[in-house]
Formats: sequence, structure tokens, C-alpha cells
Amino acid sequence: MNAAPDNLVDDWVGHNLLSSDPALLAALRKAAPQAVEPLTRYGAELGSAETAQLARDANRSGPVLRQLDARGRRVDLVDFHPAWHALLAMYRRQGLVADVFASDTPGRWAAFAAGCYLHGQVEAGSLCPATMTQAAIPVLAKQPELFAPLRDKLFSREHDPLDRPMTEKPSLWVGMGMTEKQGGSDLRRVATEAVEQADGSYAISGHKWFFSAPTSDAHLVLARTGAGPTCFWLPRYTPDGARNTIQVLRLKDKLGNRSNASSEVEFHGAWARRLGDEGRGIPTLIEMAGYTRLNCVIGSAALLRAGLVQALHNARERQAFGRVLAEQPLMQTVLADLALESEAAMRLMLRLAQGFEQGEPAWQRLMTPAAKLWVCKRAVECSGEAMELLGGNGYVEDGVLARLYREAPVNSIWEGSGNVMALDVLRAVAREPDVALALLDEFDASVDAPVRAEAQALRRLLTGDPAALEARARRVAQGLVLCAQGLLMREQSSTAAADAFVATRFGGDGRLVGTQAVPGAAALLDAALAS
Repeated sequence: MNAAPDNLVDDWVGHNLLSSDPALLAALRKAAPQAVEPLTRYGAELGSAETAQLARDANRSGPVLRQLDARGRRVDLVDFHPAWHALLAMYRRQGLVADVFASDTPGRWAAFAAGCYLHGQVEAGSLCPATMTQAAIPVLAKQPELFAPLRDKLFSREHDPLDRPMTEKPSLWVGMGMTEKQGGSDLRRVATEAVEQADGSYAISGHKWFFSAPTSDAHLVLARTGAGPTCFWLPRYTPDGARNTIQVLRLKDKLGNRSNASSEVEFHGAWARRLGDEGRGIPTLIEMAGYTRLNCVIGSAALLRAGLVQALHNARERQAFGRVLAEQPLMQTVLADLALESEAAMRLMLRLAQGFEQGEPAWQRLMTPAAKLWVCKRAVECSGEAMELLGGNGYVEDGVLARLYREAPVNSIWEGSGNVMALDVLRAVAREPDVALALLDEFDASVDAPVRAEAQALRRLLTGDPAALEARARRVAQGLVLCAQGLLMREQSSTAAADAFVATRFGGDGRLVGTQAVPGAAALLDAALAS
């Protein structure tokens, strides 16, 4: 390795994100060979300097709320930098919003996960409206009379940035409005009210603390009827072409995710249609949440990869204390730890995607919340480590890593915090104990003794005292993910990487990155990022 002549290292840019990722490329060739060519092209587009500039522009010049027009009429518009729309158009053009529901081609979910993962390494905020739109499709499809006129617009690969009635648009974006300030994650405390009208529509009045992507063409909204919390389809324009009575009070001044608009709103008799049965809004939304949680895992895995790549590139090019950083043993240990974390997260995300494609309860309902808890939290810690490896150059907003670091917490918070995910794991075990025990049997058949020992410890926890289990819910989720990742690394990765993962993830002396020597660290780093 040779240090840069002036010892100054720019951000890693101008490279194909797929062809430079040997592990992902090999996995994609096996799981979805039909996607390799289009995603290789997309990887080149995403990795270009031009797309990097779009990401910078969209985050530095974030959305601005325009409540009134020049004559004082209420318009509640949000103005975006053109880069935002360019990024949404890129993503939609790849079919990453709806293609998983448009065919039954084997590997379509792995292809989606890989494309989402590549995009998330460059700009994460644009994944938010795409995720919500994708997740709304299977819920809407259960109500054919509502879904039929929307289908082609939801499945479209065209991005329409204009604010106009959906009958005039070739494509649609769908947002969500669930949480309220008095309830947060406890959706049963919803206070927004829905009153049925003579024509069967509903008038919704109330407030939403987080109304994601307020410029979406419609939102799925939770409101209370006499039967309890109910889900509604609330369009931006009413059927007669008038703007719906949704008032945007403010855009949230968020820590990260700055390219994307999140808002606080009030409804003043807003027109809506019921989606699903009255009083069954929360079960309706739980199905949607499965898809959004999968995307949270993918998005956090993308941040892990992006942080690793920037840190490894810097270490290969920068010299300190007389040697190139990447040749120094402790630096190798930390980087290799980050590389193992990244690869294990990528392999887990692809396995979850396969579970969605094949309808596997163990992976959809048990492992998805566990993975969301674990991978999203690992992204928070590891993005900090990656930033630290660049020192002050990583801390300033001129580079990529500060944005990654600010972005990382959102996936842990959105669609259920860590505690909510851990409790959802326990609920999944309680509902389908045979599914959970069968998964533990699979883990217990591992060739690696530490994986077997962890699977056996989890079995004792889950079949032990129920009263003591809730307090250890995070412990259960962590153990499930580590067993799954250990198994996947052994089955799919190199022997060296699998050995290193098992050696450093089970037992040991805590979770601080780089505290355990990683066998064959230099070789692992050579394999992590192709030139």
C-alpha cells in the first residue's frame, strides 16, 4: 500500500458500488442472477461523483415549508432542492418501489434488497417515501375497489414531482401518519377522530406528531372510530379535485434524514376512506410494519457498508507514525471488525428478504424485529467508529461520515424503538412457539460450538420462567441475530471470515469494536473492498 503523495485522502467516490463489493456481488449472482447486470449499472450511477453531489445538495438544502401562497391562501407546499427529485427518480426507475409485487420471479426480493442497499449507501433520506409506498401496496391490495385505480400508478417506474390530484399523475407516493404526541409508539392511544359520512367516506379531525413525507399523494392514517383505532386512506386531494383539509404546522428539525420532509399536521374534517375493518387499524398496520422494518434493516446495513468503505479507503491511503494506517495492527483489528459487522448485516438482510419472498414466519415475524433492533443499533455504534477512524476529517460536515453518523439513529427509532422490537420478538415467540423452537433447532445444528451453545442458552431462556423473560427481551433478540449471522457467515462466506466472526461475536470481553484480535485481518480487508 502506498500513501497519498500529500497524505490527504478525499472521500471514496467514483467507483461502482456493486463491483467493488465482492461479497454482495457473489451473493447476488447466486440469489438473483437476473439482477446482476441492471444493478451493476445502477452501482456505477450511484457511485459517480455526480450522484455524490446530488446527495450533498439534497441534504444541505433540505425541504422548506411554504404554508401560504402570495395572496395568503393555504397551500401547505414543501419546496425541495432538485437533487431530491433526481434521487427519487433514480430509485423509482430501477423498479425498487414495487417490482417485488409485480411478478413472481424467484430472487426478486434479494434483487430489491441489494438495490435498496446500494442506494442507501449514497443517500438514505430518499428511501423513506419509497419504503412507505412499497409497504402500503400489500395493504391496499386487500381492498380491490380502492386498489384497482391505483395499481398502475403505484407500480410505475416514473417519478412525478408535481403537486396535483392523483387522477392527473402517472405515479404515486404514499406516506404514513400514525404517531401522536401523547402516545408515540403506543398506537392504542390515538386521539384523532374519524366520523363516517352519508356517502360512506369519513371526515378526520385531529393531529399527528409525525406525518412522514407530507407531499405524498396520499397517506395511511390511524384514527379512532366508535369501534377503536382504524386505518384510513387519506389523499392529498379529495375526489372532486380540491386540496384536502390537511394543515402542515411545521417540518421537523431532525438530527439526520435532512433531505426528507417529516412534518407535524392537523386534520380539519379531512376526507378519507376506511382501509380494512373498523377497530382493526393496528393489525392492518402491523402487516405494513413488517415491510418497513425490513427496509430499516437494509438501510442500516447500507450505512454500515458506507462507513466501512470510507474508513478503509482512508486507511489504505493515509500515513501516520511512519506507516500506512491500514498496515498497523490495531487499525487492522478495528477495520476488520467493521468489515465483519458489515458483511454479516448484508447476509442477514438478504436472508430476511428471502423469508419475505417465500413467506417464512420465522424470518418475517421473528427475525425481522430482532434484526431491526440489532443491525440498526450496530449502525449507530459503527458509524461513530468509522468517523473516528478519519479523526477530525470525519467529524466535519464537508465529508460523508458526519452525515452517516447523523442518519444512523433514525432506523432504530422509526417503526418501533429497540424495546418495542425486543417485545415484538417475545410476542412472535408466544404466538408461534413451534416456529421459534424450529429455528433454534436449525441454529443448534451449526458446526460451530459457540453458535450451538448460544442456541441452547436461548432455548433455556424461552422455555424458562415467563415472568423473568420480558426483562431479558433484548438478550433474546441479540442471541437470535448472532446465531443467524454465525450460521449465514459459515454457509456463505469464506472460511476465514466465518472463523473470525464466530471467534469475535460469541462470549469474549464485551461489544467495543476492535477489542478482540481478528484472525487474518489483513486478508479480510483485502476481500472487503475491491479496487
